[in-house]
Amino acid sequence: MNARLGRIGLGRFAGSGERLARTVTIASVSFGRGLLWLLAAIIVGCGIWMLLPLSKGNSAEPEKKLAAVETVPSDAPTAAVSQASEAQTPAMAELGRLRISSQTWRRGGLGSKALVTFTLRNDNDYAVKDVEIVCAFTRRDGSHLTDRSRVLADSVSMKSRKTYAQIPIGFVNVNADQAKCSLVAARRA
Repeated sequence: MNARLGRIGLGRFAGSGERLARTVTIASVSFGRGLLWLLAAIIVGCGIWMLLPLSKGNSAEPEKKLAAVETVPSDAPTAAVSQASEAQTPAMAELGRLRISSQTWRRGGLGSKALVTFTLRNDNDYAVKDVEIVCAFTRRDGSHLTDRSRVLADSVSMKSRKTYAQIPIGFVNVNADQAKCSLVAARRA
């Protein structure tokens, strides 16, 4: 190719064009390899990140909260408080005459989120705030699927009731058919 362009006087441009083409090819191959290494590093990092919560043991934490709620009978709050652990005593003492009087749930967010509607009834002589609820979701056959918790920063006045409509609790399994919500903690307002 240089021979033909040499007669016209463009031989030096033809040689630089070939060098430029080689340089672009080498750069594109190096860039492609770099992208493959970056993709591999991202996949490995995501895999490690997915395994980290399992090694810390955080998956059993909501079950511990639910077990603490089940040990508190609604008719004898003072005896149950003495059996509770020291860390949970101040929060559980506020649950004495606080209860969920009615509850329903439905799916939202393309069927992946649980929206719970419930009425809190406060028969105490004081207002409560920061009410924490835990909802246990089960299959049709009654087997347990998952627990989700939520803290409601709103306060409930003394000797009153308050209805919370369609509160998003969290993501639920597609097979979830029933939900049972319980009170975990509350504080004086």
